[in-house]
Amino acid sequence: MNSKELAQYLEATDSISKPWLLVQLRLKKLQERRPTISPEEYAEELADIYQDLMNLGEWWRGREDEVFG
Repeated sequence: MNSKELAQYLEATDSISKPWLLVQLRLKKLQERRPTISPEEYAEELADIYQDLMNLGEWWRGREDEVFG
């Protein structure tokens, strides 16, 4: 699945508000751009995505059924 297909899936399933799926979309887009950017730029963007993922923390605790059900 490429980033365009993933974005269409997120829209079709009303998943645009699920931050962990948006992280996946950012990773897919970065993966697709990797051949055209410098290793330094790739590392910086990957670190930024990682930090955003870590900032999600455990916001879902106690809401498992609502969020993942």
